[in-house]
Amino acid sequence: MVLLRSIITVGSYTFISRIFGFIRDILIAAFLGTGPVADAFFVAFKIPNFFRRLFAEGAFSAAFVPLFAAKLTDKGKQAALRFARDALSIMVVFLFLFVTLLQILMPWLMYFFAPGFADDAARFPLAVELTRITFPYLLFISLVSILGGVLNSLGRFAAVAATPIMLNITLIGMILLATPHLQSAAHSLAWGVFLAGIVQLIWLAYICKREGVFLHLPRPRLSKSIRYLFKLMAPGVLGAGVLQINQLVDVVIASLLPTGAISFLYYADRICQLPLGVVGVAIGTALLPVLSRQIRNGNDGGALNSLNRGIEFALLLTIPAVAALFIISQPIVSVLFERGAFGPFATLATTQALMAYATGLPAFVLIKVLAPSFFARQDTATPVKIALVCVFINLVLNIVLMQFLSHVGIALATSISAWVNVFLLVICLRARRQFAVDKKLKKRFLRILLSMLGMLFALWSISEFFNPLEFNGQGARAGILAILIFSGVFIYFLFVILFKAVEMKDIKTLFKSNSAD
Repeated sequence: MVLLRSIITVGSYTFISRIFGFIRDILIAAFLGTGPVADAFFVAFKIPNFFRRLFAEGAFSAAFVPLFAAKLTDKGKQAALRFARDALSIMVVFLFLFVTLLQILMPWLMYFFAPGFADDAARFPLAVELTRITFPYLLFISLVSILGGVLNSLGRFAAVAATPIMLNITLIGMILLATPHLQSAAHSLAWGVFLAGIVQLIWLAYICKREGVFLHLPRPRLSKSIRYLFKLMAPGVLGAGVLQINQLVDVVIASLLPTGAISFLYYADRICQLPLGVVGVAIGTALLPVLSRQIRNGNDGGALNSLNRGIEFALLLTIPAVAALFIISQPIVSVLFERGAFGPFATLATTQALMAYATGLPAFVLIKVLAPSFFARQDTATPVKIALVCVFINLVLNIVLMQFLSHVGIALATSISAWVNVFLLVICLRARRQFAVDKKLKKRFLRILLSMLGMLFALWSISEFFNPLEFNGQGARAGILAILIFSGVFIYFLFVILFKAVEMKDIKTLFKSNSAD
């Protein structure tokens, strides 16, 4: 199955990137901890990444990939590449103006992005300064998204999936090598973000050239195809980026809480991003081009099967992750981050946020699986309506729950709104007869739950005898935690095989070279 092989390819590189990301975050925790400097940097890091995920990975990819795939199918590779060149030139002009404008307005925009910093003499000016350094990253990474969309549509997933690794390696290098020469580790990281955007763009430009994809910059023109692209993008800014909008709302609200709240949420979110990135991004990235081709060719049955298999793989990998996070969340946070400026109190506060985020982990991934079914049909308006509902729910829940649960309430509100989003996406797809749970998914879902319960009991039993927190030394703690994690993975997949939650033929098709969508 082409889809399965694509998911494995993207997921493998994403997993490697997440490992480097953890190394990066371990260093950030040790150098910055959870104080005012850390809060300021995380705001500066989240703002360009919010726009990146909203525009580049969200609205643009959702609109561009189906249009590019349609031109590739109907008019051939050269026509599709002409469309990509036009999109590239328009985006360069738009992004340059957008980045320049926001650089000028940054002090005023910070009142919106982090209103709680307004009266803080330490965090506010530092957040403005660091964001001005990191924000041009948006320009470079958005162009990377265009090149990546072209390569993904041509079936070249590996090079695109490897790109985020460069961001993490660059940040690791900067915090270790540049910190002694700059004002602070936060400044080293900010300049690392800027540099990483350039490195990623050069990398994909090289890959495109090697693959015979020449995307020079023609004179910008608003052709009919480009106007249609922007028409699709406009509602998709909200529809594809509901999770990012909710996370921005989280930052805005968290800035109103005592110092450290933004940092606690950041570190907890980073741990959740491992399964979310490996599973959600991998399936979503691989599924959109496949669905686009199948729907374009009138293969509705194939599209329905692809969507069901995408949901199946998402549940297979996220349900046990939720169970594991509830059992060993505190040891994970302690082993990863508790050193240097990151103390025991920060560990406890981050653990509480992590458990709240974990309740929404399957929903975060399912959003990325379900959304491509709309985007492949060039429908970005429906997810927008759902997005607006979910953003409102998240905002209301944030305000209510933070009164009782502080920063944990913010994480829990995000999880609840994500589940509402999944529920509404499914209702819309079923109403249009574009989705129905097939017998295979129903049968395997029950078996996945049984496998998870078996793993949950086994992992809890093992952790009662081998609790990493009861050992002295980071090395011993890390070793015991690794044993727990690998034991959990092994036991879970043992139950998966025992209960036949996944069939071996699905794995064998991974190695077949001639499979059809």
